[in-house]
Amino acid sequence: MSTVNIYDFKPNSLAGAPVDLAQYRGRVLLIVNTASNCGFTPQYQGLEAIYEQFHDQGVEVLGFPCNQFGAQEPGSAEEIGAFCEKNYGVSFPLFAKIDVNGDRADPLFQYLKSAAPGVLGSEAIKWNFTKFLVQKDGTVYKRYAPSTKPEELIDDIEKLLAQ
Repeated sequence: MSTVNIYDFKPNSLAGAPVDLAQYRGRVLLIVNTASNCGFTPQYQGLEAIYEQFHDQGVEVLGFPCNQFGAQEPGSAEEIGAFCEKNYGVSFPLFAKIDVNGDRADPLFQYLKSAAPGVLGSEAIKWNFTKFLVQKDGTVYKRYAPSTKPEELIDDIEKLLAQ
């Protein structure tokens, strides 16, 4: 059995600096690949609501912009950050734009996809706003489809917080 967990990764922040995910040890993480020009983009509002409601109880929401689906995240880091703050009041951490599929897929998302395959065992991420819920011990609890609204995760989040 692999001993790799979420705390072994150091993705870059939106500003380009490495972020050691080990700083989130003991917290429940909701990791999402995001985009600014997607039909699911209004989910930023629900993600921010979860962050505001549960952050003090031990939840982090981590957003990873991705331009692989319909070129719906074409902007620079500055444009992405400004868009998210202005339109949705996003205050949770956003990271550098990444690929989630293919040869250049970010190692974090390679791990997430293998730990929580999608429908019929497929590892590929199908679209923006695929969500991964990570337990306090750094292991992946579950993958959620892009169409799953953030508020639909609240029961699972509360369950993981209680563990």
